[in-house]
Amino acid sequence: MTTSPATSYRALAEATSDLETPYGVLDLGALRTNAADLVRRAAGIPIRVASKSVRSRAVIRDVLAMPGFRGVLAYTLPEALWLAREVDDVVVGYPSVDRVALRTLASDELLADRVTIMVDSVDQLDLIDSVVGRDGPPIRVCLELDASLRLAGGLVHLGARRSPVHTPEQAAKLARAIVARPRYRLVGMMGYEGQIAGVGDDQPGLRKHAVRAVQWLSARELAERRAAAVSAVRRIAPLEFVNGGGTGSIETTRAESAVTEIAAGSGLFGPHLFDHYTRFTPRPAAYFVLSVVRRPSPRHATVLGGGWIASGAAGADRLPAPVWPRGLKLLPAEGAGEVQTPLTGPGAAGLRIDDRVWFRHTKAGELSEHLDAFHVVDDGALVGEVATYRGEGTAFL
Repeated sequence: MTTSPATSYRALAEATSDLETPYGVLDLGALRTNAADLVRRAAGIPIRVASKSVRSRAVIRDVLAMPGFRGVLAYTLPEALWLAREVDDVVVGYPSVDRVALRTLASDELLADRVTIMVDSVDQLDLIDSVVGRDGPPIRVCLELDASLRLAGGLVHLGARRSPVHTPEQAAKLARAIVARPRYRLVGMMGYEGQIAGVGDDQPGLRKHAVRAVQWLSARELAERRAAAVSAVRRIAPLEFVNGGGTGSIETTRAESAVTEIAAGSGLFGPHLFDHYTRFTPRPAAYFVLSVVRRPSPRHATVLGGGWIASGAAGADRLPAPVWPRGLKLLPAEGAGEVQTPLTGPGAAGLRIDDRVWFRHTKAGELSEHLDAFHVVDDGALVGEVATYRGEGTAFL
């Protein structure tokens, strides 16, 4: 894979100046550089593309063609079935109760061979059994291990609230329940250490020191517990893969001998949530662009739209960041609005009606939910566009 440097904001703006706002831009040079850096950081461990952080079939397809990437981690079963028409290895990262999708999976040999569903409880197995019955092609199953850090006897929980399966004993118990049902094939395990992968360890202020301490402790605890859990489950079923990590935790996840692949996706687009890590610095690759439509005062310029807020706990870090022209910031009282977003700062005085302002989203794939396509710029030239899920007429959540 060849790489090229990220294109400057000025060159990106010139290449897309004839487009009508709002529009999205994908800097191909930055995307390729980010992909190569993910592969370098993984140091030989295959990377499974997290589709929720991309949400463009064309981009997923192109990334999977690059050395070092293998398979997709989808976020819903309907999405996985859609992707599996052309991708032969799709793991659904979250349990599904979509009855239509479950019946489709269970009645189609090709899809059943290509798609692996996620399970973390016997109740989920019971629900699937009630929907699909016992006859049909085998159903591939991945068992999810809770990768959070629990302290003080469970009173302190650091990490995402995901699977109830936390200990090796619990993992083995669920594994036995899965293999006891003839139609299921236990083929994988997964654990997502969000407290490491999704929290920057180089944030401004003193908080970074607490983050680093917690992440160091969590990585040590998880490596020992995950190895024991994988060993316990392998005594029950031969696993094809053990998936772990995310863009922010590749170095610690790859160090675990029990892990056979790493999930990553956000590092491809480089949203501003990933600006504060000591281990890596992704290049911004995905943007959205809005037009100035008002000048309410000499110190303010207002763009049309802008309220593309990221999911998660509400806070300033969920807001998009204006990055070009430089010297712009949101107003604390208004933030990013549904139909207008006022901007201030040193750069606002020089803006005129119809000037464009470039933004970065907090997260990666959520930007795709607002766009039909990304306009692709390579080496300062507009070279085409790639459809998002939305542009293909689909939305899975």
